[in-house]
Amino acid sequence: MSLLRSVLHLLWMAITVIPWAVVLLLVSMVAPRTTVWWVAVSWFRVVMWGTRVILGVRMEVQGMDNLPLGRASAAVLLSKHQSTLETLWLPTLMTHPLAFVFKRELLKIPFFGWSMARLDMIHIDRESRAAAMKHVIEQGCRLLSHGTWVIMFPEGTRMPRGDVGTYQTAGTRLAVESGAPVVPIAVATARCWPREGFVKHPGVVRVSIGPLMPSQGRDPKALMREAQAWIEAEMRRIDPEAYP
Repeated sequence: MSLLRSVLHLLWMAITVIPWAVVLLLVSMVAPRTTVWWVAVSWFRVVMWGTRVILGVRMEVQGMDNLPLGRASAAVLLSKHQSTLETLWLPTLMTHPLAFVFKRELLKIPFFGWSMARLDMIHIDRESRAAAMKHVIEQGCRLLSHGTWVIMFPEGTRMPRGDVGTYQTAGTRLAVESGAPVVPIAVATARCWPREGFVKHPGVVRVSIGPLMPSQGRDPKALMREAQAWIEAEMRRIDPEAYP
């Protein structure tokens, strides 16, 4: 049954992404970036509807009141990364446009990648770490100053359920440079949508948004250690079965 659900959900995503991508590309020619972003989010919402109805995955969110308030507020979101699900789900929760930091190769994906190229996000070349860091800081500061929140996965890749990767400091360096607070986010999505493998499973997945961590005058490494400590402790609370 889970295999059939997963096939139907993939078809749902494939069928809906093409018309949405075409609309997004057309809108991007005449509308500001913010409008284009919310067109993209409308597709994310369609995918999440299919996730609930087709896959039988129920989503719970905690800590929404921790997000910064106000149209001009800035934030650097640092999230645990377990599957594709949070990249689709988190944008539907936020009141601000988001800019993901991602590897440039994703732009080559038909329709999906082409659409991402029109969203003014931060795409980097992982082969050159120094250049990538400089690009993240420069573009991140620009986007934050225009009301876009930057979201990064500090472990750099999707982690298997229950595992902990190496937390890189690019996100906290951007936060310190821009003065934007850090928002730590724990996600327990792999319990239903695994990091690898095609089959998804029904059940409950949780996202927990942590308290703001001021960045002004902070050391990026110390700030990342603080964010990591909160995220990993929260992961054990929202998904205790993954941490025996």
